[in-house]
Amino acid sequence: MKHTIALVDDDRNILTSVSMTLEQEGYAVRTYTDGESALQAINAKPVDLAVLDVKMPRMDGMELLQRLRQRTQMPVIFLTSKDEEVDELMGLRLGADDYITKPFSQRLLIERIRALLRRNESSRAEGSGTPAGGILTRGDLVLDETRHQCIWKGVDIQLTVTEFLLVKTLAARPGMVKSRDQLIDAAYGENTYVDDRTIDSHIKRVRKKFRQTDPEFNAFETLYGIGYRYKG
Repeated sequence: MKHTIALVDDDRNILTSVSMTLEQEGYAVRTYTDGESALQAINAKPVDLAVLDVKMPRMDGMELLQRLRQRTQMPVIFLTSKDEEVDELMGLRLGADDYITKPFSQRLLIERIRALLRRNESSRAEGSGTPAGGILTRGDLVLDETRHQCIWKGVDIQLTVTEFLLVKTLAARPGMVKSRDQLIDAAYGENTYVDDRTIDSHIKRVRKKFRQTDPEFNAFETLYGIGYRYKG
C-alpha cells in the first residue's frame, strides 16, 4: 500500500523538487506552504509521515508539531535552515523523529523517511536480539523500539531515528565490534552511500547526549581504524 507524505514548506522550489522525487520513489505526496493549512488538511485526512519546515508563515513548524502531537504519533521530520542545537533539542522534545538541516541531500531525506516508516517492523534488523515486545535491555540501557524510547539509568534520552538505530545495533550484541559500514547499513539501509565520518559524528553526538545525563558514560567504545562496540 502506498504511503502518503505531507510536505510543508514555504519554499515552493523545495515543494516541487522534493515532491517529484518522492513520487518517483512511489510515495503519494501532499504539499502545503504554511502550517495552518497543513494542520487543517492533515487533521481532516491523516498521512503516514510529515516533513515540516521550521520557519513558516501563519504557523511555524514547532507549533504545527505541537498541534499534530495532540492527535497523532505519526513520524515527523524537521527541515531547517538553521544548524542550532537549541532548535534541534526543542524539536525533539516536542516529538519530532528526525532533523535535517538545509541544504540537504534528497537521497538522505528519502532514506530517513524509509527508516521512519519501517522502524516498528520487528524484522528490520536481522538478528537484532530484540525480544518480543520490542524492548531491549542492556544493563542501565533500555530501548523500546515501538515507542522509539531510549532510557539510560531511568532518564529518557532524546535520540533521532538514526541515532536510535545506531544505539540499538551496538547494544544488540555487547562486546561485538561493528564496522562503520555495518553501522551505515543499520542506520541508512544497504546500498546507500554515507561517508564514514558521518557515523563518527553521530556517535560523538550520541555520547554527548548520554553524558548530559551521566558524565561518566563510556558504554560506546571506539576501536580506531575498526569501528565501535557496546561495552555494557
